[in-house]
Parts: sequence; structure tokens; C-alpha cells
Amino acid sequence: MSLEDFHGPHPKPAKEGHTKIDWSKSVRRSAFIRVRAHTCDHEPTTYELCAAGGLGHIRRTERTAGGSRVSESPWLRDAEAKKLWNDLLEGDAR
Repeated sequence: MSLEDFHGPHPKPAKEGHTKIDWSKSVRRSAFIRVRAHTCDHEPTTYELCAAGGLGHIRRTERTAGGSRVSESPWLRDAEAKKLWNDLLEGDAR
């Protein structure tokens, strides 16, 4: 096992010309949301790939001295959400 088995990966820095994710305030759209993957939680901003009802989205948590702010990407079909997740990890989206 590697350390990544116990904590998530670190997203690569955003590349020039990256896709801008339309982050919005997190709202409870489903009674149950499954976290399918997550980034390392040692960073001030963490991301989770979430799934519910056949759809997926990315949840972003920004932690500061003043508290935490949670926002989420648009809800997408599962395959589109997985692509957005991969783009985020590779620095192609932020």
C-alpha cells in the first residue's frame, strides 16, 4: 500500500487556459450522497467526487481561519462527472 491509499491525491496546479468550474453554494439535493473519491485533506482546499441518484458532482471545501465554505460543481451524468474529476486532478479544470 502507498500513502495515497490512506489519503487522496494532490490536484496538479491549474494549467493556463484551464476550464473554469461553475462553483455554486452547496444545497442538499439528495438524502444520501456517496463520496467516491477525494483529494488529500491536508490542503486548505479539498475536493470530493460525489454520486447520488445516477448523477455526480464535485464538492469543494475551502478552509480558512474564519471557517469553512462548501461549494459544488454542477450535477452531471456520471461519466461527465468522472471526466471533470480527472480534469480537476490533472489541472485542466478548476
